[in-house]
Amino acid sequence: MKEPVGYYIKDVARITGLSEQVIRKWEDRYGIVRPVRKDNGYRIYGEEEIRKLLRMQALRKEGHPLKRAAELAMAEERTAGTAQQPESESGRYVRKLIGQGEQCHEAELERLLRQAHSELGLAHFLDEVVIPFLKQVGGLWERGEWGEYQESVSSLIVRDLLVNIRRNVRPAPGAPLIIGACFPEERHEIPVHLILLKAMMRGYRTHLVGASPAPGAIESIVRQLKPDAVLLSASTTAPFLRHPDVLGELDRFAGEHPDIRFYAGGAGVRLAAASGKPVHIRMTDNVEQVLRDLGNDYSNT
Repeated sequence: MKEPVGYYIKDVARITGLSEQVIRKWEDRYGIVRPVRKDNGYRIYGEEEIRKLLRMQALRKEGHPLKRAAELAMAEERTAGTAQQPESESGRYVRKLIGQGEQCHEAELERLLRQAHSELGLAHFLDEVVIPFLKQVGGLWERGEWGEYQESVSSLIVRDLLVNIRRNVRPAPGAPLIIGACFPEERHEIPVHLILLKAMMRGYRTHLVGASPAPGAIESIVRQLKPDAVLLSASTTAPFLRHPDVLGELDRFAGEHPDIRFYAGGAGVRLAAASGKPVHIRMTDNVEQVLRDLGNDYSNT
Protein backbone atom coordinates (compact mmCIF):
# COMPACT_ATOMS: atom_id res chain seq x y z
CA MET A 1 0.00 0.00 0.00
CA LYS A 2 1.41 3.41 -0.98
CA GLU A 3 2.28 5.73 1.90
CA PRO A 4 0.39 9.07 1.92
CA VAL A 5 2.51 12.03 0.85
CA GLY A 6 2.41 15.33 2.69
CA TYR A 7 3.47 17.08 5.86
CA TYR A 8 3.65 15.93 9.45
CA ILE A 9 1.88 18.14 11.97
CA LYS A 10 5.17 19.64 13.19
CA ASP A 11 5.87 20.75 9.60
CA VAL A 12 2.39 22.27 9.29
CA ALA A 13 2.90 24.11 12.58
CA ARG A 14 6.19 25.50 11.30
CA ILE A 15 4.72 26.63 7.99
CA THR A 16 1.53 28.20 9.39
CA GLY A 17 2.86 29.54 12.67
CA LEU A 18 0.07 27.71 14.53
CA SER A 19 0.87 25.40 17.41
CA GLU A 20 0.25 21.66 17.06
CA GLN A 21 -2.31 21.94 19.84
CA VAL A 22 -4.27 24.61 17.93
CA ILE A 23 -4.15 22.60 14.70
CA ARG A 24 -5.55 19.53 16.47
CA LYS A 25 -8.23 21.62 18.18
CA TRP A 26 -9.35 23.21 14.92
CA GLU A 27 -9.40 19.80 13.29
CA ASP A 28 -11.40 18.11 16.07
CA ARG A 29 -13.76 20.96 16.91
CA TYR A 30 -14.42 22.54 13.52
CA GLY A 31 -13.37 19.92 10.96
CA ILE A 32 -11.37 22.54 9.10
CA VAL A 33 -8.80 19.94 7.99
CA ARG A 34 -9.03 16.21 7.45
CA PRO A 35 -5.52 14.74 7.36
CA VAL A 36 -4.97 11.15 6.31
CA ARG A 37 -3.40 8.67 8.71
CA LYS A 38 -0.32 6.59 8.10
CA ASP A 39 -0.24 2.99 9.24
CA ASN A 40 1.55 4.10 12.40
CA GLY A 41 -1.22 6.59 13.21
CA TYR A 42 0.63 9.80 12.35
CA ARG A 43 -1.39 12.55 10.68
CA ILE A 44 -0.30 13.59 7.17
CA TYR A 45 -1.50 16.95 5.83
CA GLY A 46 -1.63 17.99 2.18
CA GLU A 47 -1.10 21.39 0.60
CA GLU A 48 -4.87 22.03 0.63
CA GLU A 49 -4.96 21.48 4.39
CA ILE A 50 -2.26 24.09 4.86
CA ARG A 51 -4.14 26.55 2.67
CA LYS A 52 -7.32 26.08 4.73
CA LEU A 53 -5.47 26.60 8.00
CA LEU A 54 -3.81 29.75 6.67
CA ARG A 55 -7.16 31.04 5.45
CA MET A 56 -8.84 30.39 8.78
CA GLN A 57 -5.95 32.11 10.51
CA ALA A 58 -6.38 35.15 8.23
CA LEU A 59 -10.12 35.27 8.93
CA ARG A 60 -9.43 35.18 12.66
CA LYS A 61 -7.08 38.17 12.30
CA GLU A 62 -9.89 39.99 10.51
CA GLY A 63 -11.97 39.62 13.67
CA HIS A 64 -14.18 36.61 12.91
CA PRO A 65 -14.92 34.24 15.82
CA LEU A 66 -13.36 30.79 15.49
CA LYS A 67 -16.55 29.01 14.49
CA ARG A 68 -17.44 31.62 11.87
CA ALA A 69 -13.87 31.66 10.53
CA ALA A 70 -14.02 27.89 10.08
CA GLU A 71 -17.38 28.09 8.32
CA LEU A 72 -16.14 30.79 5.94
CA ALA A 73 -12.89 28.98 5.19
CA MET A 74 -14.72 25.76 4.38
CA ALA A 75 -17.35 27.60 2.34
CA GLU A 76 -14.61 29.24 0.28
CA GLU A 77 -13.03 25.82 -0.20
CA ARG A 78 -16.29 24.37 -1.50
CA THR A 79 -16.85 27.36 -3.79
CA ALA A 80 -13.36 27.07 -5.19
CA GLY A 81 -13.89 23.36 -5.84
CA THR A 82 -10.88 21.81 -7.44
CA ALA A 83 -9.59 25.11 -8.84
CA GLN A 84 -7.24 25.71 -5.94
CA GLN A 85 -4.75 28.51 -6.28
CA PRO A 86 -1.19 27.17 -6.28
CA GLU A 87 1.15 28.26 -3.53
CA SER A 88 2.66 31.61 -4.42
CA GLU A 89 6.33 31.97 -5.22
CA SER A 90 6.80 34.17 -2.17
CA GLY A 91 4.97 31.63 -0.02
CA ARG A 92 7.31 28.89 -1.20
CA TYR A 93 10.30 31.03 -0.31
CA VAL A 94 8.97 31.68 3.20
CA ARG A 95 8.31 27.97 3.72
CA LYS A 96 11.82 27.05 2.55
CA LEU A 97 13.39 29.77 4.68
CA ILE A 98 11.63 28.47 7.79
CA GLY A 99 12.97 25.00 7.06
CA GLN A 100 16.54 26.25 6.65
CA GLY A 101 16.25 28.53 9.68
CA GLU A 102 15.16 25.63 11.83
CA GLN A 103 18.36 23.82 10.86
CA CYS A 104 20.47 27.02 11.22
CA HIS A 105 21.81 26.62 7.67
CA GLU A 106 23.27 30.10 7.26
CA ALA A 107 24.59 29.71 3.72
CA GLU A 108 21.30 28.33 2.43
CA LEU A 109 19.30 31.04 4.20
CA GLU A 110 21.42 33.69 2.53
CA ARG A 111 21.17 31.98 -0.86
CA LEU A 112 17.38 31.74 -0.68
CA LEU A 113 17.01 35.36 0.41
CA ARG A 114 19.25 36.63 -2.39
CA GLN A 115 17.44 34.50 -4.92
CA ALA A 116 14.05 35.76 -3.74
CA HIS A 117 15.26 39.36 -3.91
CA SER A 118 16.56 38.84 -7.44
CA GLU A 119 13.45 37.07 -8.74
CA LEU A 120 10.70 39.05 -6.99
CA GLY A 121 12.09 42.58 -6.93
CA LEU A 122 12.73 44.61 -3.80
CA ALA A 123 9.19 45.76 -2.94
CA HIS A 124 7.62 42.30 -3.26
CA PHE A 125 10.62 40.72 -1.55
CA LEU A 126 10.24 42.93 1.52
CA ASP A 127 6.45 42.72 1.83
CA GLU A 128 5.84 39.11 0.83
CA VAL A 129 9.01 37.29 1.92
CA VAL A 130 11.06 39.18 4.52
CA ILE A 131 8.23 40.46 6.71
CA PRO A 132 6.19 37.19 6.73
CA PHE A 133 9.38 35.20 7.38
CA LEU A 134 10.37 37.39 10.32
CA LYS A 135 6.85 37.21 11.77
CA GLN A 136 6.94 33.42 11.66
CA VAL A 137 10.42 33.36 13.17
CA GLY A 138 9.26 35.62 16.00
CA GLY A 139 6.20 33.47 16.62
CA LEU A 140 8.22 30.26 16.72
CA TRP A 141 10.65 31.79 19.20
CA GLU A 142 7.93 33.27 21.44
CA ARG A 143 6.15 29.90 21.65
CA GLY A 144 9.38 28.15 22.56
CA GLU A 145 9.40 26.04 19.39
CA TRP A 146 12.67 27.61 18.29
CA GLY A 147 15.68 28.28 20.46
CA GLU A 148 17.51 31.57 20.73
CA TYR A 149 20.21 30.44 18.31
CA GLN A 150 17.70 29.56 15.56
CA GLU A 151 15.99 32.94 15.96
CA SER A 152 19.29 34.80 16.09
CA VAL A 153 20.78 33.14 13.00
CA SER A 154 17.65 33.78 10.91
CA SER A 155 17.34 37.40 12.02
CA LEU A 156 21.01 38.24 11.54
CA ILE A 157 21.08 36.80 8.02
CA VAL A 158 18.10 38.99 7.12
CA ARG A 159 19.63 42.04 8.77
CA ASP A 160 22.98 41.65 6.98
CA LEU A 161 21.26 41.30 3.61
CA LEU A 162 19.13 44.39 4.22
CA VAL A 163 22.29 46.34 5.11
CA ASN A 164 23.91 45.31 1.84
CA ILE A 165 20.81 46.20 -0.16
CA ARG A 166 20.65 49.65 1.45
CA ARG A 167 24.26 50.30 0.43
CA ASN A 168 23.34 49.79 -3.22
CA VAL A 169 20.38 52.20 -3.28
CA ARG A 170 21.43 55.68 -4.37
CA PRO A 171 18.83 58.42 -3.76
CA ALA A 172 19.33 61.87 -5.25
CA PRO A 173 21.81 64.01 -3.26
CA GLY A 174 19.27 66.77 -2.65
CA ALA A 175 16.38 64.55 -1.58
CA PRO A 176 14.81 64.99 1.89
CA LEU A 177 16.61 63.16 4.70
CA ILE A 178 14.97 60.67 7.06
CA ILE A 179 16.72 59.42 10.20
CA GLY A 180 15.73 55.99 11.50
CA ALA A 181 16.62 55.05 15.06
CA CYS A 182 15.97 52.47 17.74
CA PHE A 183 15.26 53.77 21.21
CA PRO A 184 18.10 53.34 23.75
CA GLU A 185 18.30 49.69 24.94
CA GLU A 186 16.32 48.51 21.88
CA ARG A 187 18.36 45.97 19.92
CA HIS A 188 15.78 44.90 17.34
CA GLU A 189 16.96 47.09 14.47
CA ILE A 190 15.48 45.14 11.53
CA PRO A 191 12.21 47.14 11.56
CA VAL A 192 14.27 50.32 11.10
CA HIS A 193 16.16 48.79 8.17
CA LEU A 194 12.84 47.87 6.53
CA ILE A 195 11.37 51.33 7.05
CA LEU A 196 14.43 53.09 5.65
CA LEU A 197 14.60 50.77 2.65
CA LYS A 198 10.99 51.57 1.82
CA ALA A 199 11.81 55.27 2.11
CA MET A 200 14.87 54.89 -0.11
CA MET A 201 12.76 53.12 -2.75
CA ARG A 202 10.70 56.32 -2.85
CA GLY A 203 13.83 58.44 -3.35
CA TYR A 204 14.52 59.68 0.17
CA ARG A 205 17.98 59.89 1.66
CA THR A 206 18.28 57.99 4.93
CA HIS A 207 20.57 57.70 7.91
CA LEU A 208 20.46 54.74 10.29
CA VAL A 209 21.21 55.08 13.99
CA GLY A 210 22.39 51.65 15.17
CA ALA A 211 20.76 49.41 17.72
CA SER A 212 20.65 50.61 21.34
CA PRO A 213 22.04 54.14 20.90
CA ALA A 214 23.32 55.87 24.00
CA PRO A 215 20.89 58.23 25.76
CA GLY A 216 21.12 61.60 24.05
CA ALA A 217 22.65 60.19 20.85
CA ILE A 218 19.46 60.57 18.82
CA GLU A 219 19.09 64.21 19.81
CA SER A 220 22.74 64.89 18.99
CA ILE A 221 22.49 63.34 15.52
CA VAL A 222 19.26 65.20 14.77
CA ARG A 223 20.89 68.52 15.71
CA GLN A 224 23.86 67.73 13.49
CA LEU A 225 22.07 66.39 10.39
CA LYS A 226 18.85 68.46 10.55
CA PRO A 227 16.64 65.82 8.85
CA ASP A 228 13.17 66.30 7.47
CA ALA A 229 11.82 63.42 9.55
CA VAL A 230 12.86 61.09 12.38
CA LEU A 231 11.44 57.57 12.66
CA LEU A 232 11.81 55.93 16.09
CA SER A 233 11.25 52.23 16.75
CA ALA A 234 10.93 49.91 19.74
CA SER A 235 9.72 46.32 19.40
CA THR A 236 10.19 45.65 23.12
CA THR A 237 9.57 47.53 26.37
CA ALA A 238 13.26 47.36 27.35
CA PRO A 239 13.92 51.05 26.51
CA PHE A 240 11.11 52.25 28.75
CA LEU A 241 11.89 49.92 31.66
CA ARG A 242 15.51 51.08 31.75
CA HIS A 243 14.76 54.72 30.93
CA PRO A 244 11.17 55.42 32.05
CA ASP A 245 11.12 58.99 30.72
CA VAL A 246 12.87 58.39 27.38
CA LEU A 247 9.66 58.76 25.36
CA GLY A 248 8.77 61.96 27.22
CA GLU A 249 12.27 63.37 26.76
CA LEU A 250 12.23 62.71 23.03
CA ASP A 251 8.72 64.13 22.80
CA ARG A 252 9.89 67.35 24.44
CA PHE A 253 12.86 67.43 22.06
CA ALA A 254 10.49 67.00 19.11
CA GLY A 255 8.46 69.95 20.40
CA GLU A 256 11.60 72.08 20.28
CA HIS A 257 12.04 71.24 16.57
CA PRO A 258 8.66 71.89 14.93
CA ASP A 259 10.24 71.90 11.46
CA ILE A 260 11.13 68.21 11.82
CA ARG A 261 8.46 65.52 11.82
CA PHE A 262 8.91 62.83 14.45
CA TYR A 263 7.24 59.41 14.28
CA ALA A 264 7.39 56.40 16.60
CA GLY A 265 6.17 52.85 16.13
CA GLY A 266 6.50 49.28 17.33
CA ALA A 267 4.85 47.16 19.99
CA GLY A 268 7.09 48.52 22.74
CA VAL A 269 6.23 52.13 21.92
CA ARG A 270 2.51 51.39 21.88
CA LEU A 271 2.71 49.86 25.35
CA ALA A 272 4.81 52.73 26.68
CA ALA A 273 2.36 55.28 25.25
CA ALA A 274 -0.62 53.58 26.90
CA SER A 275 -0.06 55.65 30.05
CA GLY A 276 0.47 58.88 28.17
CA LYS A 277 0.46 59.54 24.45
CA PRO A 278 3.22 61.80 23.08
CA VAL A 279 2.20 65.29 22.08
CA HIS A 280 4.75 66.07 19.39
CA ILE A 281 5.71 62.57 18.20
CA ARG A 282 3.17 60.94 15.89
CA MET A 283 2.38 57.30 16.65
CA THR A 284 2.23 55.06 13.59
CA ASP A 285 3.42 51.70 12.25
CA ASN A 286 2.54 52.61 8.66
CA VAL A 287 5.59 53.80 6.73
CA GLU A 288 3.44 54.54 3.67
CA GLN A 289 1.43 56.98 5.78
CA VAL A 290 4.66 58.63 6.90
CA LEU A 291 5.80 59.09 3.31
CA ARG A 292 2.40 60.46 2.34
CA ASP A 293 2.63 62.91 5.24
CA LEU A 294 6.00 64.08 3.98
CA GLY A 295 4.25 64.98 0.79
CA ASN A 296 6.24 63.83 -2.20
CA ASP A 297 7.74 60.84 -3.98
CA TYR A 298 11.37 61.63 -4.75
CA SER A 299 12.16 58.55 -6.76
CA ASN A 300 13.87 59.05 -10.08
CA THR A 301 11.97 56.17 -11.71
